[in-house]
Amino acid sequence: MQSHAHEDHARSRGEDSRRLSATLALVSLYLIAEVLGGLWTHSLALLADAGHMLSDVAALALSLFAIWLAQRPAPMERTFGYHRAEILAALANGAALVAVAILILIEAAQRLSAPREVLGGPMLAVAVGGLLVNLAGLWILHGGKSSNLNVRGAWLHVLSDALGSIGVIAAALLVWLFGWTRADPIASIGIALLVIFSSWQLLRETALVLMEAAPSHIRVEEVRGALRETPGVLSVHDLHVWTITSGLVSLSCHVESSHQVPDHQLLAALQDVLRERFAIDHVTIQIEPAGFEDNARIC
Repeated sequence: MQSHAHEDHARSRGEDSRRLSATLALVSLYLIAEVLGGLWTHSLALLADAGHMLSDVAALALSLFAIWLAQRPAPMERTFGYHRAEILAALANGAALVAVAILILIEAAQRLSAPREVLGGPMLAVAVGGLLVNLAGLWILHGGKSSNLNVRGAWLHVLSDALGSIGVIAAALLVWLFGWTRADPIASIGIALLVIFSSWQLLRETALVLMEAAPSHIRVEEVRGALRETPGVLSVHDLHVWTITSGLVSLSCHVESSHQVPDHQLLAALQDVLRERFAIDHVTIQIEPAGFEDNARIC
């Protein structure tokens, strides 16, 4: 049973890798155009968006490296392999987003006090192109964002960049039509705040995984109750549920048996409950006779 779960997990990682590779190629190509466009038009908003797009490139490359690393065979001293590398990559992505936002805010504050002339028309054309590229990236990554925290981190990068492109388009229109140059740094501030907002949930979720908290979609007491309702179970203790990496949930517990059901049948029944009701396949269950825990404490 567990071998099928690991095969499905590996297949999912392969699909995620292809999504990330395609998006990386797309974003990398347009990054150059956006940097050149920002320098040409003197637009801070375009350069800020290019900086954000650079963080997208770094995030996507880091995510691909983490997926490759996680698929390496586990050495004896690392029994879970390199799966946690994906979570560390997601944490780095979130931290990079915050750093980019702070840099944008600093530069925007300076531009507000001393506005620079901006070429609104070319700025608008480059921003529209950036939005189209980001929308294509979102479409490519959408299929993996719900099952993989690392892909979700990359998706959030591209989403915030797409929303940032909308802000740049609005600023470009104001500059082009009305000559209001302060719209450029104001749009930059909006992009920075958007980046901080989008990164918060990602940082929170990765921190919970590293703290080995139970996944948000699983209620531990509900799991405990389902196990205790299984015929032949007297009690459940030392129950732990945690996430190794996105989509790979583990559980361990001690189950006190009444021995009305043979141990191998009880174990199979408990695994079925966990698989069918909670989609947990990576399970370690220790079956104990009645009173075993009390006797162990006395000894």
